[in-house]
Amino acid sequence: MARVVDICSNELHQLVAMATESLLSGKVIAVPTDTIYGIAALVQNSEAVDRMYNIKNRDYSKPLAISVAEIKDIYRWGKVTVSSELLSELLPGAVTVVFERTEDLNPDLNPGTSLVGIRIPDHKFVREISRSCQGPIALTSANVSSTQSTLNIQEFKNLWPQLDIVFDGGELGDTFHSRAGSTVVDLSVQGTYKIIREGSAIKSTLAALRSHHLQDRENR
Repeated sequence: MARVVDICSNELHQLVAMATESLLSGKVIAVPTDTIYGIAALVQNSEAVDRMYNIKNRDYSKPLAISVAEIKDIYRWGKVTVSSELLSELLPGAVTVVFERTEDLNPDLNPGTSLVGIRIPDHKFVREISRSCQGPIALTSANVSSTQSTLNIQEFKNLWPQLDIVFDGGELGDTFHSRAGSTVVDLSVQGTYKIIREGSAIKSTLAALRSHHLQDRENR
């Protein structure tokens, strides 16, 4: 059974150290994000990634996104097609940007696609974990696949026995919109975009994309 750690009762550096130790040992943890609760593992650890799929009972054809600490980190894992200015308008925030993956990324992560979704959550704890681990974190919603996303830790208590630590950040929202997760946008084709999931930041995302004169691939 997972240890439950109250984020509000611990210093940030203590929380990051606990999370880092767990992830580096190949475990899966649960964390609050700027949208919903997620489960996380080290991207470059194939066994840990496999464990995430098993915990969620997730179809292996459904790719996992990765989370990084800084804009500059995106360039190591994705083949960026847009300006750094646009990336800085979208991130950190509730947006997942999708690019062609680089060869540095673990080939066992999402082997069925050449693309990778990359996030920088607007949540200092999650970003500091990635920075401390010196690598990307595989991050997906803390729920069994095809069930609703979760806004407090009790909503995914069924997953606790398979997790090492559950970091409790309290209630993250109380509306249907709160459960929408990140907006997912495919930017893999230069000069264009494709919305894969509307998510919770669709309005601001579209405004940023259009201000940089990107064309919607669905309506060209």
